[in-house]
Amino acid sequence: METNDAGKHNETQLTEPPDFNTDVTSELREIPMTKRQMFKNVLVLSLGFLFLFTAYQSMANLQTSLNKEDGVGAWSLSAIYVALIVSSMFLPKFVIARLGCKWTIPACMFGYALYMGANFYAVIWLMTVTGVILGIGAAPLWSAKCTYLTQIGVWYAKMTKQSEDAIINRFFGFFFMMFQTSQIWGNLISSEVFSSKPDNSSDVINRTESELAICGANFCPSYAINNPSFDQPKEKVYILCGIYLACAVLGFIVISLFLDPITLDQETSAADRHLSPRLLIATFKHLVASPAQMLLVPITVYSGVEQAFIGGDYTKSYISCTLGIWNIGYVMICYGVVDAICSFVFGRLVQYVGHIPFFVLATVLHGGLQIFLLLWEPSQDHVIVFYCVAALWGMGDAVIQTQINALYGSLFTANTEAAFANYKLWESVGFVMPYAYNDYKYMCTYKKLYVSLAFLGTGILGYTAVEVMEKRKRGRSADITDCSKGPLALQ
Repeated sequence: METNDAGKHNETQLTEPPDFNTDVTSELREIPMTKRQMFKNVLVLSLGFLFLFTAYQSMANLQTSLNKEDGVGAWSLSAIYVALIVSSMFLPKFVIARLGCKWTIPACMFGYALYMGANFYAVIWLMTVTGVILGIGAAPLWSAKCTYLTQIGVWYAKMTKQSEDAIINRFFGFFFMMFQTSQIWGNLISSEVFSSKPDNSSDVINRTESELAICGANFCPSYAINNPSFDQPKEKVYILCGIYLACAVLGFIVISLFLDPITLDQETSAADRHLSPRLLIATFKHLVASPAQMLLVPITVYSGVEQAFIGGDYTKSYISCTLGIWNIGYVMICYGVVDAICSFVFGRLVQYVGHIPFFVLATVLHGGLQIFLLLWEPSQDHVIVFYCVAALWGMGDAVIQTQINALYGSLFTANTEAAFANYKLWESVGFVMPYAYNDYKYMCTYKKLYVSLAFLGTGILGYTAVEVMEKRKRGRSADITDCSKGPLALQ
């Protein structure tokens, strides 16, 4: 897929004779960063998100277990992603055009800090309001991050004469390697804060067979009421909230002080600098005008569904219910370690084997795990199984996160902001559904697994169709190139 710069360069070639001695040099002069600056900015961006999501992801993992009264935790998470959906339709291009890629990021991080602070007084109205503020900022935050990484990836590819797709994959792979370690540090913090066990002698609480029978796929929201596995002293909750708030503030400081501002190759228009319905139209115009974007909707929704399941349902229905809330952090550390390592490795390997083998791997892993979770009866005697499920789920999530992000970056380089706004829009839909029906007493865990399996199946079918379309498009381009070379060969 050609970038705008490539199109401009081709126009110049048609009107002016090429100067082979100066063409490469002048092109490199247009790149405003050195290689060292690019690597530094990828690292700074990754560190900022690492600190921020050390707080947010770990707190989100605990919401449905820790703030279970009146569904406060689930409703606040649902509010976040409903607001994110609305934000995705209106705000990313507007905010980025006004503030630029760099300053959009710390401005939107402020909402995350407010949400961390609200957990000191976790009542439904406050958690919902701060959740909405967080959600409004989340879409511009992620769009700015994706646009920033994609832009410097394009510059680096141009500078080194490498494939844009390969470099973008590499940058996203490194980012998600750092990002996913937030699961390690955040969950380690929560486990250490909640480390005092009820009997001070065992890592798990003793449960009867009848109590364990309601855990796992059979778990329903009403079972969490008066369940001692979910309870923690208030002072420990306050300590945890204070640590997470400090992490969010640290992420804000790192980005504000050390990330370099950039000017995008694709200049923002005057319309982008004003909040108007045209921004909403542009987002959906990209969706409607691009068959590839439409086909990627189900797999993008699944990206949200699977993250909501592992962070909301697996932690509550399997870990908390069977082993106790203090074990969530330890199990999710295993998830984060595997996710981080695989994100880095897969981001490097995709340039050699392509996207397809990784999506096949994700389908086998997540499909097989969800069938296993439907059949498995969790037991305190098989603690290792909880860690194995988390590890394998993390491997599948690494594929989903790195490959979908990189796929969007490589397919839609000419319209990255609208494309990534669509990405966050549909991923947010995937988050909202599980959280919205989380507190619904008839929506037991096995039903959520069926929903997840349905989106996984349709998502992989849509992705396969996109690969077929792109292969045919590349084939047609190759045919046109061969035909244009034919007459020249005869001269």
